[in-house]
Amino acid sequence: MSAQHLAEPRISSRGLLTAISAGALVVAWWPVAVAVQAPAPLQLAVLLAHVCGMLAGYAVVVLLGLMSRTPALERGIGADVLARLHARGGRIVIGLIVVHAGAAVVAWARSRQENAVLALWHVLRLPWLMAATIGTLALLAVGLASVRAARRRLTYETWHTLHLLTYAGVALSFVHQLAGPDLTGHRWLQISWALLYTYVFALVLIHRVLTPMRQAALHRLRVAAVIPEGPGVVSIVVEGRHLRELRAEPGQFFRWRFLTPDTWRTAHPFSLSAPPADDRLRLTVKALGAGSTHLQDVAVGTWIVAEGPYGAMTAARRTRRNVLLIAGGVGITPMRALFETLPVRPGQDLVLLYRARGPEDLVFAHELEQIAHDRGARLFYLVGAAHDCLSAPALLRGVPDLADRDVYLCASPRMSDAVRISLREAGLPSEFLHEERFAF
Repeated sequence: MSAQHLAEPRISSRGLLTAISAGALVVAWWPVAVAVQAPAPLQLAVLLAHVCGMLAGYAVVVLLGLMSRTPALERGIGADVLARLHARGGRIVIGLIVVHAGAAVVAWARSRQENAVLALWHVLRLPWLMAATIGTLALLAVGLASVRAARRRLTYETWHTLHLLTYAGVALSFVHQLAGPDLTGHRWLQISWALLYTYVFALVLIHRVLTPMRQAALHRLRVAAVIPEGPGVVSIVVEGRHLRELRAEPGQFFRWRFLTPDTWRTAHPFSLSAPPADDRLRLTVKALGAGSTHLQDVAVGTWIVAEGPYGAMTAARRTRRNVLLIAGGVGITPMRALFETLPVRPGQDLVLLYRARGPEDLVFAHELEQIAHDRGARLFYLVGAAHDCLSAPALLRGVPDLADRDVYLCASPRMSDAVRISLREAGLPSEFLHEERFAF
């Protein structure tokens, strides 16, 4: 690993939340300060509308920043944590928008002695309000698509496409924010607000569009081989040029866009299932949806655009002598790479627990056994076993010093939830559990 990579700035979750909260306090303070200094009597509905409107505009740009795929965030915090913060923030934004709109209509109706319908009509005629309303409806559509019940009925490809409406929604509401009463007449505030949005949109453009295009031109990735690993599981070997310059690490993932008629529209997150080499990368895909099913027989020579590397579930997170890796199903992919590369010195212990439904579902069994033999590590298969094999007592029987280890976890959401509870009951402090969740 290069010194440049070691010196790359990374942001912690606590630092990020502190910065976001500080920004929110400043944004909320401004309309309150203006209202207090105004000669007119303070009206709660008016103040609520202004505060919620400013906070919604601020929160939207924060959400875009979280999903900009800025390396300092992706490597320092992890894509799954950012996604969860984004999801929670999305619910907050929708709530703020609803309160802002409702309070604005109520304030207008009271000030002009109008009924709610007429007040709503007049409010919609304010500068750029109709465009902002259309943008709000786009954001609400994205929010509804993200509700758990809706997500279960949507493919990843459909869900991903719907999220593109976010950019349209933000763009349509932006001008209304500049023309709103909180910023109008305050040129330096309008300029600062515009620069904030410009900066975040630049991050999105750079890291989600320009960087993948540059990497595609530089590394020229394409499929070199497709290797069956088990029922509905294949490893895809990707060849390219100067791949060391990607500085990918075991445990990380890329968002892979295979340029075929069926798969080019969406980039899917797949972990590296082997340590990266200078001219080859390997990912392993299980057929779980339309996109991953198409990749089971992707043609050799297919060109690929890869975004990344992303993820913080790497050896850099390790802080203790002994390590426990827990994998479930296709979650073995990043664990297999870590199992081979995590440093193990004399007197240190590396253990891998691998749960699969049946013997035919074990992926990389020969490779894992060879790695365990070569490194003096321990490998345990939990095949066809009941879920209580991952209970706290069961884990402690197999790994008595579990609470004193670093634990890496990658499995289905259901298994991960169960294992997380078991690890907590076994006494493992949460800061020593390292995982990334790919559920959308």
